[in-house]
Amino acid sequence: MLFALICTDKPDHLSVRLENRPAHVDYLNGLGDALKGAGPFLDGNEKPNGSLVILEAADKEEAQKIAANDPYDRAGLFQSVEIRPWAWLINNPEAS
Repeated sequence: MLFALICTDKPDHLSVRLENRPAHVDYLNGLGDALKGAGPFLDGNEKPNGSLVILEAADKEEAQKIAANDPYDRAGLFQSVEIRPWAWLINNPEAS
């Protein structure tokens, strides 16, 4: 099942994001085929202020464990993390 992780950074935590970015990227790349896509949300000045991660997990509990182990989450970057089941209907390369 696919899940969308909708992560919102704490205010004034850009330095935490930048300091932990290499570990975060390594972590996501380590998810292999379970990672379907990821990228930052941007504020009005085009600075990152959150993240969207689409991943495949057996269930919501597994998705929560993956989210909790993200270096960004472990560093206290996020104000909130919403995990929602997601259906990839348009432009899904695996659906062809």
